[in-house]
Amino acid sequence: MSQEFSASQIVYEDNHLLIINKKAGQLVQGDKTGDMSLLELIKDFIKKRDEKPGNVFLGLVHRIDRPTSGLVIYAKTSKALTRLTQMVKNRELRKTYWAITAREMIPHSQRLVHYLQKNEKTNKATVFSKPTAAAKESILTYTVIKTLENYQLLEIDLETGRHHQIRAQLSKIGIPIKGDLKYGAPRSNADGSISLHARELKFVHPVTKENLIIVAPLPQNDALWAACKE
Repeated sequence: MSQEFSASQIVYEDNHLLIINKKAGQLVQGDKTGDMSLLELIKDFIKKRDEKPGNVFLGLVHRIDRPTSGLVIYAKTSKALTRLTQMVKNRELRKTYWAITAREMIPHSQRLVHYLQKNEKTNKATVFSKPTAAAKESILTYTVIKTLENYQLLEIDLETGRHHQIRAQLSKIGIPIKGDLKYGAPRSNADGSISLHARELKFVHPVTKENLIIVAPLPQNDALWAACKE
């Protein structure tokens, strides 16, 4: 998987924000692997593009998992970062994901309420059906928006933002995301991705107060994602 950043990944930019369409496998922020993160790659990109003599300020507003693709917001000013971080805490960023799962008999639309506990050693979330000590309430609503021969496409609206929330909750109801071995998928995707895409963001611009709706194009060179948008 490529650890390079391309200008074509930018879906929105102004003086305060930079929103990119992350490729599966790209790391949003440095971790113990030591691999180059998008935070550093984008800083370097801006420094060269804008011919900045000093350090480039760039703050990560939220994360998505490494094998996931889709929208990630970075703040270009400290004011924007402070306000966006608070908006995330207040659940004022509406995040919509698309996920591909095996075709199963499930309700067309359903609101899922579970309780998730993160295991730091395994980097995995354990899902409980009832309130449990140290587990956090996790809520999402999914809708089946397309049915293919062997797969189905779900649109997911998040009410909370827990560690591996979508992956864990869908696995709990018997529909792990395609390619997600960690949460019970039968086989991996060829490129190491999971078929989960941060599709849309809706929020009020932290500085201009403009209502923004940002949509990320689907992953390219993938026949199943291509079939989902037909």
